[in-house]
Amino acid sequence: MKKINIKKLVGYKKSSIVSNALIDKKAGNITFFAFDKDSYISPHKAPYDAVVILIEGNIIVTLGKKEFKLNKNEMIIMPAGIIHSIKSLKKSKMILIMIKSNK
Repeated sequence: MKKINIKKLVGYKKSSIVSNALIDKKAGNITFFAFDKDSYISPHKAPYDAVVILIEGNIIVTLGKKEFKLNKNEMIIMPAGIIHSIKSLKKSKMILIMIKSNK
């Protein structure tokens, strides 16, 4: 066990999204992402609930037909089964926590 600086877990790459899965278990995972400006994750569905926590920058999270702008130190819950996407407005870092349970 050691202390972790979350901003240093993943670095930026030009015109890309970089990810680092810190925990990947049957019950869920925790993944850190770094988005270059204007990078995006295309619309998709997930079978599990997820939480996005923004630690740097600004992103737009689209859930269904609603858009939510997240600023540094804000979070959003993305319910299972809803089409969602993420787009960075500038260089941004986020944590994605996925809970793999239907209960």
